[in-house]
Amino acid sequence: MARGVGEDGPHPVDRHVGRRVCEKRISLGYNQSDLGRALGLTFQQVQKYEKGANRISASKLWDIARFFKVDVAYFFQGLAEAQSGVAEGNGPVFDHDYPSTRYTIEMARLAPQLSSRQQKLALDLMREMTGKADPEG
Repeated sequence: MARGVGEDGPHPVDRHVGRRVCEKRISLGYNQSDLGRALGLTFQQVQKYEKGANRISASKLWDIARFFKVDVAYFFQGLAEAQSGVAEGNGPVFDHDYPSTRYTIEMARLAPQLSSRQQKLALDLMREMTGKADPEG
């Protein structure tokens, strides 16, 4: 069994860190092979890191941060503040239900450049295309 994979799959923190690696890699225009070459890994190893199936060691995370020219803390941004007792949480502290792709990252980057009206129109269009109703009515 791969490290980081328990009864319910990869640990949420491993998934979060992997997702942040993936998002940063895509936003900088690198593919998994590019990152793998820079780190002395195969693209399959990078893929497992990004899915959270394999935990990223502290030294490898340090290397990734140096390659991306970000602080190591970047990969943990978005996690909820630590609470007393790891197992005492009442549910997931972050959402990983959608995949990061070049398109979702670009949409997220471009959205703030739109006016509020344009953002609402774009959101309405996406809701219509996905068949998801407006939760506010």
